[in-house]
Amino acid sequence: MTVQRLNIKPITAVLASLTVLAGCGGSDRHPPAPAAQVDCLARAMYFESHRSSRDGMIAVGTVVMNRVASDAFPNTICGVVGQPNQFAPGVMTKTMSGPSATLAREAAMSVYAGERHPKIAQAKFFHAAWYQASYNNMHYVVTTGGNAFYEKRRPEDVTSPFPLPAFQG
Repeated sequence: MTVQRLNIKPITAVLASLTVLAGCGGSDRHPPAPAAQVDCLARAMYFESHRSSRDGMIAVGTVVMNRVASDAFPNTICGVVGQPNQFAPGVMTKTMSGPSATLAREAAMSVYAGERHPKIAQAKFFHAAWYQASYNNMHYVVTTGGNAFYEKRRPEDVTSPFPLPAFQG
């Protein structure tokens, strides 16, 4: 009986190459979300939705992402959320706590990953649901989470000029 010796070096090299390639497979498809951007998104969702519901948080997050995609606003989440006089005072510095903070962080990750509120469409604006605005260019799309969301349109294109009844999806 003849014993053959295996040359281990080529086998080891092949296995090492496969291990490296396997580790690279998914990382390019789903890079981790930048923590600072997700934190800024969670802050807007937490402080603007009155911590009332996931639906309201997703709506706020959708507006933030619509602004990021627009040439009229900064092109980062933190740039949008940090704009003066656009979001709740202290949105970037106040402490988030409790179950609503956890919900806001989870919802922010979901919005960052692509989830959008189905009724927001291209809306980039909202105000407290109780507020009575007197402008003629506000086309309301949904009221949720304590806010009325709207698009700015030419007055003749506004078909929903008043905040809609509250919706929780």
